[in-house]
Amino acid sequence: MLQRQLRGTMAALLILAAGAVPATSPAAAEAVTIPNFWNPRARLERPEPPQTTRPVRFLTDDEYPPLHFAGPDGNPTGFSVELARAACEKLGLTCTVQVRRFDTLLDALQANQGDVVAAAVPLNPSLRVGHRATRPYFRWPARFAVRGDKGLPAPDVKAVAEHPTGVVSGTAHEAYLRRFFHVEPKTYPDLATAEAALRRGEIEYLFGDGLALALWIGGTDAAGCCAFVGGDYLENRYFGEGIGFVTRKEDEVLARALDDALQRLWDEGKYAELYLRFFPVSPF
Repeated sequence: MLQRQLRGTMAALLILAAGAVPATSPAAAEAVTIPNFWNPRARLERPEPPQTTRPVRFLTDDEYPPLHFAGPDGNPTGFSVELARAACEKLGLTCTVQVRRFDTLLDALQANQGDVVAAAVPLNPSLRVGHRATRPYFRWPARFAVRGDKGLPAPDVKAVAEHPTGVVSGTAHEAYLRRFFHVEPKTYPDLATAEAALRRGEIEYLFGDGLALALWIGGTDAAGCCAFVGGDYLENRYFGEGIGFVTRKEDEVLARALDDALQRLWDEGKYAELYLRFFPVSPF
């Protein structure tokens, strides 16, 4: 189930979208890990762009920063939205971006009220029964966060067993922690409560959604207390396949063209430019 926990960070994200971290900054490029979801050996034959006499209509919502949200001028922006616009430019297509309520996006697509969903709709076998999707352009990694003043080692089974570790109760993160780290973690009802416990020193490791933790670490609530430690965890069975552009089942030409555009945006550095704009603290 998609967890929409990030709505309260809008003000900070508007600053980020306006360019608080320049995409051309070498320091930013060194500090921020940019994920690569494309296999350079798996280049497909370049498809012909779709032939259309009208704009391609992208559907999104404006309540899930930093992937899609309302910008300072009220227009939709965010990583998914700007990636969609860049893909359109790469394909030489005229496109529009229409905002709808998140839970209506797929129905609107099927009702031919739009052509592509550019939003955080999780890719899974059920989605593919009635839709096509590009390869993922973003995933939700799980990460460990720690207080920056503790000097804790990168988490492994031994380290986590020796230090109080927190997690949100009933989540895939709790299940993963119990299954692979063999610990009895301290559980919390929501991520904000767990983050506050980490900041107070009540726990020493916090395991959770990397995107939400990245926004917290880079925001005012954390007050510089905390940082990521260790790597990312991307097991599909626990944390999903990520998100891609979603089209109707019959729009194979459009889906293939968007896949090609995403690959080219990665190759040419545009993906990295947009990623640095919206993720000054990378969840990866």
